[in-house]
Amino acid sequence: MTQLDESAKRALAWPGDPETAVESCTPAQARQQYLDSFAGIQWPLEEVAEMLERRVGAIRVKIWRGQAAPRQGAPALLYLHGGGFVIGAPETHEDICRTLANMAGAVVVSPDYRLAPEHPFPAAIDDCAATLVWMTEQADALGIDPSRIIVGGDSAGGNLAAVVALLARDGQVPAVIGQVLIYPVTDQLQAADSYSRYAEGFGLTAAAMKWFRDHYLPEAASRSDWRASPLSAMSLAGVAPAFVILAGHDVLVDEGAGYAERLSREAQATSRTWPGQIHGFVSKRRAIPEAQEALEAIAMAWRTMDPALTR
Repeated sequence: MTQLDESAKRALAWPGDPETAVESCTPAQARQQYLDSFAGIQWPLEEVAEMLERRVGAIRVKIWRGQAAPRQGAPALLYLHGGGFVIGAPETHEDICRTLANMAGAVVVSPDYRLAPEHPFPAAIDDCAATLVWMTEQADALGIDPSRIIVGGDSAGGNLAAVVALLARDGQVPAVIGQVLIYPVTDQLQAADSYSRYAEGFGLTAAAMKWFRDHYLPEAASRSDWRASPLSAMSLAGVAPAFVILAGHDVLVDEGAGYAERLSREAQATSRTWPGQIHGFVSKRRAIPEAQEALEAIAMAWRTMDPALTR
């Protein structure tokens, strides 16, 4: 086992980090604790050219236009936040969204999709799919090129991004030209060895993952559905090119690596692992400098998916 990076140790000991285990909270308590914990450990938010809020039916959507993004025909990223399908919002991942908008000269759109347990599987998928449809329908108003949309997300959002990419491959939603999966949830059976190796002591715990899953997927039979566990999809052939980011000390690392391997074999993908890092490190730039490396790697991968991207 590799050593934990000093920056990861610093993040784990960060003042103000949630002190109550998520599985000991109600969903409402967990949501507030998660939101409160982000402000202190994220990098100060970058200025962008424009920030808007819109509604897609009942879904609140937040939009950031990067400083170098053109007013019309801009590339776009549909970013799906993490939080175990139970917690999180566009605001908890605003640092990532603003930074990528500026790095790529792009428009980033992030929906406040419905959360479990009030809205279990597949409500979040439906909201994310609806947001992608809306982006293409409102492309002129948003100033984006509907043929230059990629989808991305972290953790639970990585799961949703993988599912949206597969739906796009199958023609059930508009096409995307790439996918960025940051330590994604890909197997809701939670049987991988990394669930034992990193069960506790590294931020996200195996117990927390079970708590999230039980809220999102209360019916055990649904956990093997490919829309819940994309690793179980019969084929990944034809899906958009992918870039997968993994953290070496993470309960999700084995299933993420397994999905990256399948993508490489059946479709087109590259992946990069930060061996000494923990789950969520990309959201913790104030404590973890490696988060900046990961964001720069995403921007570079995005350019391979969209060669016309601002350099």
